[in-house]
Amino acid sequence: VQLEESGGGSVQSGGSLRLSCSASGVTSGSDCVGWFRQAPRKEREGVAMVHKNGRTNIRNTVKGRFSIPQDSSKNTWVLQMNNLRPEDTAMYFCVTGRETLLSGGGLYTGCSLREENVDAWGHGTQVTVSL
Repeated sequence: VQLEESGGGSVQSGGSLRLSCSASGVTSGSDCVGWFRQAPRKEREGVAMVHKNGRTNIRNTVKGRFSIPQDSSKNTWVLQMNNLRPEDTAMYFCVTGRETLLSGGGLYTGCSLREENVDAWGHGTQVTVSL
């Protein structure tokens, strides 16, 4: 599978951006799709993932500001980012991944925010948030 991001750019603090990911190749077997990011001099981290059953997993630091809306096409997905902050500045990568067992009010099958469950990466799109 090949993944290509679009929609990155520069915005002032409090602004919004919408990232899109277009997938080609065999994607029908992906349990999870979503987004990771890597800020300068920091480790890559999961931002938001959505399972094929619609259940989302959103990083605590972006909850209430970022969302991963459902799309009718299984080969495209988006990351809606509102109320952006300078600390959101990073390279954003769209990914596909494998489902895993998670805990939270009991065990359930969902999408982790850990890299070990990612099986494909896009090349990334830069998001820069200024004061």
